[in-house]
Formats: sequence, structure tokens, C-alpha cells
Amino acid sequence: MSCPQSLGITLNHTRYRSFYARMCASGKYTSRGPALIPRMKTKHRIYYITLFSVVLLGLIATGMFQFWPHSIESTAEWSLDRRSVHDAPLVRLPVSSPIPERGDLSCRMHTCFDVYRCGYNPKNRIKVYIYPLQRFVDEVGVPISSTGLSREYNDLLSAISDSDFYTDDVTRACLFVPSIDVLNQNSLRIRETAQALAMLPRWDKGMNHLLFNMLPGGPPDYSTALDVPRDRALLAGGGFSTWTYRQGYDVSIPVYSPLSADVELPEKQPGPRRYFILSSQTAIHREYRAELERLKEENGEALLLLDKCSNLSQGAASARKRCYKGQVFDYPQILQESSFCVVLRGARLGQATLSDVLQAGCIPVILADSYILPFSEVLDWKRASVVIPEEKLPEMYTILKSIPHRQVEEMQRQTRWFWDAYFSSMKAIGMTALEIINDRIYPYAARTYEQWNNPPVVKWSSVNSPLFLPLIPPRSPGFTAVVLTYDRIESLFRVITEISKVPSLAKLLVVWNNQNKSPPEESLWPKIAVPLKVVRTKENKLSNRFFPYDEIETEAVLAIDDDIIMLTSDELQFGYEVWREFPDRLVGYPGRLHLWDHEMGKWKYESEWTNEVSMVLTGAAFYHKYFNYLYTYKMPGDIKNWVDAHMNCEDIAMNFLVANITGKAPIKVTPRKKFKCPECTAIDGLSLDQTHMVERSECINKFASVFGTMPLKVVEHRADPVLYKDDFPEKLKSFPNIGSL
Repeated sequence: MSCPQSLGITLNHTRYRSFYARMCASGKYTSRGPALIPRMKTKHRIYYITLFSVVLLGLIATGMFQFWPHSIESTAEWSLDRRSVHDAPLVRLPVSSPIPERGDLSCRMHTCFDVYRCGYNPKNRIKVYIYPLQRFVDEVGVPISSTGLSREYNDLLSAISDSDFYTDDVTRACLFVPSIDVLNQNSLRIRETAQALAMLPRWDKGMNHLLFNMLPGGPPDYSTALDVPRDRALLAGGGFSTWTYRQGYDVSIPVYSPLSADVELPEKQPGPRRYFILSSQTAIHREYRAELERLKEENGEALLLLDKCSNLSQGAASARKRCYKGQVFDYPQILQESSFCVVLRGARLGQATLSDVLQAGCIPVILADSYILPFSEVLDWKRASVVIPEEKLPEMYTILKSIPHRQVEEMQRQTRWFWDAYFSSMKAIGMTALEIINDRIYPYAARTYEQWNNPPVVKWSSVNSPLFLPLIPPRSPGFTAVVLTYDRIESLFRVITEISKVPSLAKLLVVWNNQNKSPPEESLWPKIAVPLKVVRTKENKLSNRFFPYDEIETEAVLAIDDDIIMLTSDELQFGYEVWREFPDRLVGYPGRLHLWDHEMGKWKYESEWTNEVSMVLTGAAFYHKYFNYLYTYKMPGDIKNWVDAHMNCEDIAMNFLVANITGKAPIKVTPRKKFKCPECTAIDGLSLDQTHMVERSECINKFASVFGTMPLKVVEHRADPVLYKDDFPEKLKSFPNIGSL
């Protein structure tokens, strides 16, 4: 065979040419390449090829086994659709089977729960394993439960298996849920159920196991927690008292109402109802019923006291009826006709009536001493219920009458949302319980108070807010002051002079709204250190103040009228600093309130002294420039045209807009209650017109109708500088010149 040149190989390096020349000369170069290794015999070559193939196949098989989903103790997935209860394997419990301990009341997450089993995962979600379905019987073949697997528990397990909590790999599980149904203690054989729990392969004295129970105890004493011995297992229970509830370990859940799945109640708007108080429970203690009858005698038609219907045959139909003196009412529909609904303790503390009441949007009045309310670890029940000690039952009517109407409406709205989010199905109940446990294990990723308790913001369908703001906008750009004016030149110039003293002012934009008169000559305007721009409008409209002008380059906008000469530079600078902390809010000075007029049956505008605020006047207010775009192009209905036609209420419209988008109340800053203009005459100010206040009430009702809801939020606080009232040298205060009321 020839040397490399004959193979088309070009050897440009002297060192490589000499190397191959020596090999050619020695005859150690063949057509198979350099003869550095003796040629392998054919039989050896076949042997090594076979060996290599076997090793390669072994590696492939190992990899498939390693990464293919599998589990030693699991079925493919937990589902009754795949495996019938009757087809589940039968497990006999020997009489001598071990029984767990009664339950450790001292258990807490750090003592009876192995958090290390949960480990770290990027999604901060615990993994829940459901044991395969089995039928447990005693030695003579009698089942441990008279009902087997209930529909409710089946729904609960199915919801878990369909959630992102679920895993079919027992080695990855943080929490274990038995497929043994203990929801209703009445159907259980206590000893045998405990033995079945102890036989679970990963029981380990109940460590990291979760049991769901809604009807604990039995006659005659009706314990407030499941009587089945359960070692250290967590209990999601539906009737805890302060004596049996292990704070921060157990989870208090509601007693599910079967009517939730069978009866659909349309959501009812908050407001006055036909009855003030309603009692619908049928099996309450005779002493409580006697007291309720006495309240009925004292307050007449305001209180409706219902009982079971004695003239109807027993069955599913009679369970959905209630009677009062022969008059038959549909249940739970009748609950929607009352503002408050009584929820008294029965044989058990937890009552399914609570769920029915919440679904109806009726405020529950709970009289059950020591009762741990469902999900009270995260839910603020003061916003959705009234809890009264049992001994205060005679005073119930007086207590409820003292609650302001506005608060009643907020509570009505909150009750229905609690039911929708946390009570409406076994899935909602189960997922909420797991979310609470998840928050304990991953506290840094836990849901906030607002996320648990604030209903989602109501938005109209045509607008989605792309308002993605930093937590605190940069200080450097400052704000743009937009002054709306018509022809009050002297007052306008004074406003410009005062605003120019504010350190954070970046630009001043004057919106000249007078088409019949030209603005003053440039030489007559005040000389200020920031750019001053005058924009002439084509029509005299109030909405011109909220137009997204190209001249507005800062994120912050200060809308201010041409007669607001009383605000000091300290007040304006402080308002801007507050806005920087809350860039999605309206931040203003005088506050106003909307109220429900029960006599007139409509909303009312209130400008008098009150403890509450739901609006701030945009005669001087900071907001993000994005809201100019929404006001101009995305305001729902005909609100913008209505404002321009009536020359009123543009500030109320902006308050509605921002509250509806953000779900948040405005922020009032400094103590100013009104804008007093001592030099203005009666004909100068638009807001001094006699019909002005009447129209503003009409505005609120008009806007609420267009929005389809009342988005305004009421608060009882304002923002003041930290040292505002302190006895401290003025020169050491950041904002010493804060105006008076």
C-alpha cells in the first residue's frame, strides 16, 4: 500500500512528514492505517463487539428503569373509576392487631411532623400520596364501616389526585392520606378503624398522615374531635372546640352541606332584605328556641323563626322545607331573604347550616361557645360573621342593630365569596386544608392575609390592566403638574408659583380650556425653574384634564385646579412621597364618602365630617399617568360623555375607575377637609352651584349602574408625616409646613 500522499492526504508539517516517511520505510503502514497495534483476529473482534453490545443494552435498560415513572407501593393513579370499592383487595384485621394511641394533644408541626420528608422543590408544593383502596374487615368478615366509601370522601380523594399536590410515588410524598373514610364517625367501628390505620405500611405512629373528619363524636357526649385513636396524625376536623384543637397542627374545616351540590342559589346583591334575622335550624335545644320565640314576640316581622314541617312526610323533599305556623318555605332559598341568619350549636359544634347560610349571602350569627370556626387560621371571620356568646342570645337583636348598614353590605358580599372559595364543594374544602398545611411547611411562599380574605377585583371585560409598576418608582423623574384652567389668570399664576416651589416638580402643563379667549402672552407667565407648557383644547370639557398628553413624560401626575392656592409645597411634596410608596392608588387631600340611603334606596354623596373616606378630590391628587389612558379610551359605558355633558363628577369617575382596576381605596394625605378659596366669588367656582351636590349623588348611582357593581372601597385612615403632631423643633421636621383643616 502506498504512503499517505496516495490517499489524498496533504502533509504540510515537516514533523508529520518525517513521521509517516519512517513508517512507510519500515513497512508498518497498511490500508487500515498505521500498524501501531497488531491486527485483531476475527474471533476476538466478534467477542469484543458482542461484549460492547451487551453493555450498551444494559445501560439503556438501566436508564429507562431509572427515569420511567414507577412506584413500589402505588397503583398507576388513585381513582374509583379505575378500581371499584368491591374490587379492592380484602384485608382481615386480627383481633390482636395493634391499636394506635389516643392522640397527642401536645403535637405541633415541629414535634409530630417530619418536615424534612417534604424537602425542597422549586414550586414550593407539598406532595400528597393516597393509599390504594382496600376493604378492611374483622376476623369474621364484618367491615370496619357501615357505609364503606362515601360519595363525599370519594370526591375529596379524587380532587386531591387531580391536583398538583398529588404524587403516586410514595418515596416523594410529604403527606399521606388514607383511603379509609372517617368523615362520619357514626358509621365507624372505632377499634377496628384504628387497627386499620395502624396497618398502613407508612403509618409510623401517624407521622405525616392526614385524616378528614366532619362529624366527630357520638351519643351521648358527642366529642368535638374524632374518637378514633390516631397517634400523631393531623386531623382536618369539622367540629373542633378550643379544648381539642391543636393550634397550628390540626385544620378546622366546615361541615359540608349536601345541598351545595343539589341546590344552586343565584348570588344576590348586598342590601336590605325582607327579614332582619332568620332562624332555620330544626333540632336546637328547647331553651334556645324559647329565647328565640321571645325575641320574635318583641320584634315582630323583623325576625322569622322556622322549624321543620310536621305536616310533610319525611324524606329528601321535607329536608328542603321549613315551616312557620303552617306557612311552608323552600330551604335554603328562604335564607336569601334575611340579612342575618342564626347558627346555633346542636349536638355537635360544627353545623352544616353554616355552609347553607354562607351560600345564601346571609350573615351568620354564630352562637357556639368555644367553637373553632372553619379555616380560622387564615380566614378573618370578623369580616363575614357575627360571633355572640350563648349567654348574650337575649341581646342578639340589639347587637345586630348596632352594626352600620355599610358594614352589613360588606359582610354580605364577603359571606358569599367565602362560600364560593372555601365551602362550595369537597374539592374546595380539601384544597383549602392542603393549602394551609402547605403554607406552614413553606412559610416564605405562603399566601398573604389579603390573598386569603380579599375577593378578586371586579373588572369589566373590555379592559385588562397592564399596570406593572415597580414597588417604588424612581425619585429622579419627579411629577408633572397638570393644571386645568378657563380664564382665572391671577389665580392660575399664583398656583403655578406655589407649585414651582415643590422640589420634585419636573414639568408644569397648563390645559387651557377656553376656546373663546387666548392664553396670556409668554412674557406675562411666571418665571419658574422647570419647563412650562400650555395646551389649548378644542372643546370645553372636564375630561380634558385626564387626557394622556404626550407632554407628560413622568409616571406621576398631579391633577390640580387653577384655584388651589392653599396647599403648601410641603403638603404637595409629602403627597408625592406617599404616591411613590403606593403608585397604583389615587393620593389626594380632601376626602369624600359614598353612603347607602336606605330610605331612598340609592347611593348618596357625602362631603361632611365623617370617620371614613372612599374618594379623594382630583382638584389636587397624584396618580399614575396610565389612568389617563384608561379614562380617555377605556372608560365603560357613556360615563365620559355624561361627565362632559353635565360638567361635573370627573373626579368621581376617576375614583371609580382606579378602584375598579386595583380593588383598592384611595389614600388621603394631611388633615385638609376642604379646599377653601376665600378670594373666589360664588360665580367663580363650578362646585358652588346649588345643583352640584345633588348631581354628585346622581353621578354615583349612574356610575355604579354602568360598572355593574360598587367598586369604591371605604377606609378609616389617612397618611400624615411621622412628626406632624410631635412636640419637636420645626426645623428638624421633613415637612414642617402642613396646612390646617
